[in-house]
Formats: sequence, structure tokens, C-alpha cells
Amino acid sequence: MSLKKKLLDIVRDKIRMKHYSYATEKGYVSWIKRYILYHDKKHPIQMGKPEIEQFLTWLAKEKKVSPTTQNQAFSAILFLYREVLGIDMRDQNIQALRAQERKHIPVGFDQK
Repeated sequence: MSLKKKLLDIVRDKIRMKHYSYATEKGYVSWIKRYILYHDKKHPIQMGKPEIEQFLTWLAKEKKVSPTTQNQAFSAILFLYREVLGIDMRDQNIQALRAQERKHIPVGFDQK
């Protein structure tokens, strides 16, 4: 029997130690899981700036997420690297296609 904790369990432990909300925990774990699955279950320690940029760009282009959603995904990934893996990615100048703000037009508003 292995005593080695699973990565997502370690993420949960770190989030709880920092007293983040349960909603943040759920969101971060979900985004980290999607990031890993997007890259065919490759361990994050084997990935870095290019994979992060690719994932965030995919969210904007293919999934058409809002800027707020993309920022949450990015925050979750940065948390994973900094707090769990001990790798600070803030100085990596990560560049990804930014999600576009959607224009909200009220129902019944006539366009001319």
C-alpha cells in the first residue's frame, strides 16, 4: 500500500491550510483537473509555461469562456505550481490569448 498522497488531495490540503473558501477549493481543484486532463494526464511537474499558455488559449478560443473564468483557471494553475509544486510561475511572463468580454444587449433593445 502506498502512502503517497494524490496530487489533488495535496491541493485540497494546501487550500484548507490557507483557509480559502470551499467554493474556491472546488473551483481550483476542478480547473487543475481540467488542465491535467487537457494535457493527457501529464503530471504538472513535467509541464510549464507552454502548456499553461496552450490551455488558457484553448479556454478562450475553443471554449469561449469569459475573462473572469479564464482568470480563475489561471489563478488555480498558478496556485498549483507555487503552493503545491514549489515552482513560482509569476516571473515566466505567461502569454495566452485573452478571453473576450461579451457584449450584453438587453432583451427588446432595438439595434439600428
